[in-house]
Amino acid sequence: MARSVSEWVGKTDDTPPPPRVKDRIRDRQGNICALSGFPLGSDDVVQYDHIVPLWLGGRNSESNLQAVTSESHKRKTAAEAKVRAKCNRTRKKHFGIAKPKSGLSNPNLKKCIDGTVINRRTGEVVSR
Repeated sequence: MARSVSEWVGKTDDTPPPPRVKDRIRDRQGNICALSGFPLGSDDVVQYDHIVPLWLGGRNSESNLQAVTSESHKRKTAAEAKVRAKCNRTRKKHFGIAKPKSGLSNPNLKKCIDGTVINRRTGEVVSR
Protein backbone atom coordinates (compact mmCIF):
# COMPACT_ATOMS: atom_id res chain seq x y z
CA MET A 1 0.00 0.00 0.00
CA ALA A 2 1.41 3.39 -0.99
CA ARG A 3 1.98 6.03 1.62
CA SER A 4 -0.66 8.76 1.43
CA VAL A 5 1.36 11.31 3.41
CA SER A 6 4.97 12.21 2.67
CA GLU A 7 7.53 11.35 5.34
CA TRP A 8 8.43 14.10 7.80
CA VAL A 9 12.10 15.12 7.81
CA GLY A 10 13.39 17.67 10.35
CA LYS A 11 15.12 20.76 8.98
CA THR A 12 17.90 20.33 11.57
CA ASP A 13 18.96 17.56 13.93
CA ASP A 14 17.33 19.46 16.81
CA THR A 15 13.94 19.93 15.16
CA PRO A 16 11.30 18.05 17.21
CA PRO A 17 8.57 16.19 15.34
CA PRO A 18 5.20 17.97 15.23
CA PRO A 19 2.19 16.42 17.05
CA ARG A 20 0.74 14.92 13.84
CA VAL A 21 3.99 12.99 13.25
CA LYS A 22 4.12 11.84 16.87
CA ASP A 23 0.60 10.45 16.46
CA ARG A 24 1.63 8.57 13.29
CA ILE A 25 4.68 7.08 15.06
CA ARG A 26 2.55 5.86 17.99
CA ASP A 27 -0.05 4.42 15.56
CA ARG A 28 2.70 2.64 13.62
CA GLN A 29 3.88 0.97 16.85
CA GLY A 30 0.39 0.12 18.08
CA ASN A 31 0.82 2.51 21.04
CA ILE A 32 3.52 0.22 22.53
CA CYS A 33 6.99 1.25 23.72
CA ALA A 34 9.51 0.16 21.08
CA LEU A 35 12.14 -0.73 23.71
CA SER A 36 10.25 -2.30 26.60
CA GLY A 37 7.14 -3.62 24.85
CA PHE A 38 4.82 -2.10 27.46
CA PRO A 39 1.75 -0.10 26.38
CA LEU A 40 2.19 3.67 26.27
CA GLY A 41 -0.39 5.01 28.71
CA SER A 42 -1.85 8.50 28.72
CA ASP A 43 -0.08 9.27 32.01
CA ASP A 44 3.34 8.01 30.79
CA VAL A 45 5.97 10.46 29.61
CA VAL A 46 6.51 9.45 25.99
CA GLN A 47 9.75 10.41 24.31
CA TYR A 48 10.76 10.04 20.69
CA ASP A 49 14.09 8.32 20.19
CA HIS A 50 16.24 7.95 17.09
CA ILE A 51 16.53 4.28 16.12
CA VAL A 52 19.93 4.92 14.50
CA PRO A 53 21.57 7.67 16.59
CA LEU A 54 22.41 10.91 14.84
CA TRP A 55 26.09 10.53 15.75
CA LEU A 56 26.14 7.22 13.84
CA GLY A 57 24.67 8.78 10.73
CA GLY A 58 20.96 8.43 11.50
CA ARG A 59 18.52 10.98 10.12
CA ASN A 60 16.06 13.16 11.97
CA SER A 61 13.12 11.70 10.07
CA GLU A 62 9.84 9.98 10.82
CA SER A 63 11.10 6.54 9.77
CA ASN A 64 14.08 6.82 12.17
CA LEU A 65 11.99 7.76 15.22
CA GLN A 66 10.34 5.48 17.75
CA ALA A 67 8.07 6.19 20.71
CA VAL A 68 9.54 5.02 24.03
CA THR A 69 8.94 5.53 27.73
CA SER A 70 11.30 7.91 29.51
CA GLU A 71 12.78 5.12 31.66
CA SER A 72 13.59 2.94 28.65
CA HIS A 73 15.03 5.95 26.85
CA LYS A 74 17.38 6.71 29.78
CA ARG A 75 18.75 3.16 29.73
CA LYS A 76 19.26 3.18 25.95
CA THR A 77 20.96 6.59 26.05
CA ALA A 78 23.32 5.48 28.84
CA ALA A 79 24.32 2.39 26.86
CA GLU A 80 24.89 4.47 23.72
CA ALA A 81 26.99 6.95 25.71
CA LYS A 82 29.36 4.16 26.77
CA VAL A 83 29.75 3.00 23.18
CA ARG A 84 30.27 6.55 21.95
CA ALA A 85 32.95 7.21 24.60
CA LYS A 86 34.81 4.06 23.59
CA CYS A 87 34.60 5.04 19.91
CA ASN A 88 36.01 8.47 20.74
CA ARG A 89 38.86 6.97 22.80
CA THR A 90 39.73 4.55 19.99
CA ARG A 91 39.61 7.31 17.38
CA LYS A 92 41.93 9.52 19.45
CA LYS A 93 44.31 6.61 19.94
CA HIS A 94 44.45 5.96 16.19
CA PHE A 95 45.07 9.64 15.45
CA GLY A 96 47.82 9.73 18.07
CA ILE A 97 46.01 12.10 20.38
CA ALA A 98 47.11 11.01 23.84
CA LYS A 99 45.48 11.78 27.15
CA PRO A 100 47.06 14.77 28.86
CA LYS A 101 49.68 13.48 31.25
CA SER A 102 50.17 14.87 34.70
CA GLY A 103 52.79 17.57 35.13
CA LEU A 104 55.00 15.14 37.01
CA SER A 105 56.75 12.51 34.92
CA ASN A 106 58.32 10.77 37.94
CA PRO A 107 55.83 8.61 39.91
CA ASN A 108 57.92 9.12 43.07
CA LEU A 109 57.08 12.81 43.14
CA LYS A 110 53.94 14.29 44.69
CA LYS A 111 52.63 17.79 44.03
CA CYS A 112 50.94 19.49 46.98
CA ILE A 113 48.12 22.03 46.86
CA ASP A 114 50.47 24.91 47.67
CA GLY A 115 52.63 24.03 44.65
CA THR A 116 55.51 22.32 46.41
CA VAL A 117 56.81 19.04 45.01
CA ILE A 118 57.80 16.34 47.51
CA ASN A 119 59.73 13.13 46.94
CA ARG A 120 57.47 10.30 48.20
CA ARG A 121 60.37 8.07 49.24
CA THR A 122 62.51 10.55 51.14
CA GLY A 123 59.92 13.16 52.08
CA GLU A 124 62.21 16.03 51.08
CA VAL A 125 60.96 19.08 49.21
CA VAL A 126 62.23 19.02 45.62
CA SER A 127 60.97 22.44 44.46
CA ARG A 128 58.60 25.24 45.35
